Amino acid sequence: MNADELDWNRTLREQWEFHWNHQLRARLDGLTDDEYFWSPVPGAWSRHGFPGPGPADFTTIAWRLDHVIVDVLAARNAVHFGAAVGSRETWVYADGAATALDQLRTQLDNWLAGVSGLDDAALRVPVGAKEPYPDAPMADLVLHIHRELIHHLSEVCLLRDLYAHTNPAMNANPATNGATR
Repeated sequence: MNADELDWNRTLREQWEFHWNHQLRARLDGLTDDEYFWSPVPGAWSRHGFPGPGPADFTTIAWRLDHVIVDVLAARNAVHFGAAVGSRETWVYADGAATALDQLRTQLDNWLAGVSGLDDAALRVPVGAKEPYPDAPMADLVLHIHRELIHHLSEVCLLRDLYAHTNPAMNANPATNGATR
């Protein structure tokens, strides 16, 4: 197969779909409210917000999922695919893990449906003024969103691992937590 025969839309979707189906989806199943709101360090950002200047604080799973759901997906679904407006100011944030995962799945479905409708010509069209790089083609935005999803949802998985290994109720052998093996 040469580059002229490559189905770019399928290739772009599969980049995300493979990671979701084989690495992330099962890792998010069973997320509890305790994990969702757990603060791994004092002062970690929870819920969605962007405090003032300075180094970013550590964030909870709730903050990271809020960011992915609203900033990464809902805002793009609204601008590029005609979904309901999703912004920090108007979003009804999840009150717990189950609602957040439902919101995530809905926004992912909307994103993939929108991306699926892009032909090669649409993937070349500049994304426009609502994006930080308005002259970049839509294919660049699709790749960027997929990188964001992989990055932040992998962080969520890591926080779940940290929670399980530092919470005695979750850890079958807390005495060895952190010990050299």
